[in-house]
Amino acid sequence: MDRTDSPTVVVLGSVNMDLVTTVPRRPAPGETVLGSDFATVPGGKGANQAIAAARSGARVRFLGAIGDDAFGSELAATLSRADVDISLLRRVDGASGIASIVVDETGENSIIVVAGANGRVTDLTAAELAAIAQADILLCQLEIPIHTVLAAAQHARASGTVVALNPSPFQPLPEELWAAVDVAIVNSLESEQYSGKLTHVAHLVRTLGGDGAVYRGTDGNERSVGGRTVEVLDTTGAGDAFTGALVATWNRGISTALNWANTAGALTTTRLGASSAIPGRDRIAAALTAD
Repeated sequence: MDRTDSPTVVVLGSVNMDLVTTVPRRPAPGETVLGSDFATVPGGKGANQAIAAARSGARVRFLGAIGDDAFGSELAATLSRADVDISLLRRVDGASGIASIVVDETGENSIIVVAGANGRVTDLTAAELAAIAQADILLCQLEIPIHTVLAAAQHARASGTVVALNPSPFQPLPEELWAAVDVAIVNSLESEQYSGKLTHVAHLVRTLGGDGAVYRGTDGNERSVGGRTVEVLDTTGAGDAFTGALVATWNRGISTALNWANTAGALTTTRLGASSAIPGRDRIAAALTAD
């Protein structure tokens, strides 16, 4: 398979409309808090990571589903504007996925996700399987049915395509899926939740929020990259930006990929929203050059 500076990445995952409310503090159970702002922002872990990979220079094709509502049209247009190939994006009857997000004045967030059309991605077509087989990297998350993720990962492994998994949101996963994973990208909490399973993954990347990230490879040794000092406005989508940027630069070596991804994640926190806040190549490169 041809490996170039612009790898081909297939992202199989969710696409949601994020309904973002900004508040001074997140409400306690039963409490009403007055918000200061509201916005609708295209998101979903799969779509966010696809956009991040494309903005970091990868050739990206997205596999997933939107509804036949107004949100669906906007979500498709957002992916297309980010130079993500949506030729295989499905449009199904019913509502698109949504995420209701509350962001407090420190930038921390709480999120409720309703799957909508994402829950309808229950199998893979011949065209989707072919796209996976032809890609350099398959990137998956856990916001669509797990058996579809498993089928994609096993097909990718059999085809020589690198399988990257961001196992979020947390849920128990079949051993067959872990066996097909080449690269796992987890945050600190997920690292604890999946601790017994991650030992056998060849490449493990653990994000540490504002403290950077740590990589453990096949030799068992760890390499780390420190956090970047930025003015945090909203942490929504920072992990997705990191993950997409990581796979987009994976073939450039782990040191380059870690630094690039860490910078992409940090810069995302300086703007409100998820996909709208993900930086492009020029902004990431400028921040790295300034170090």
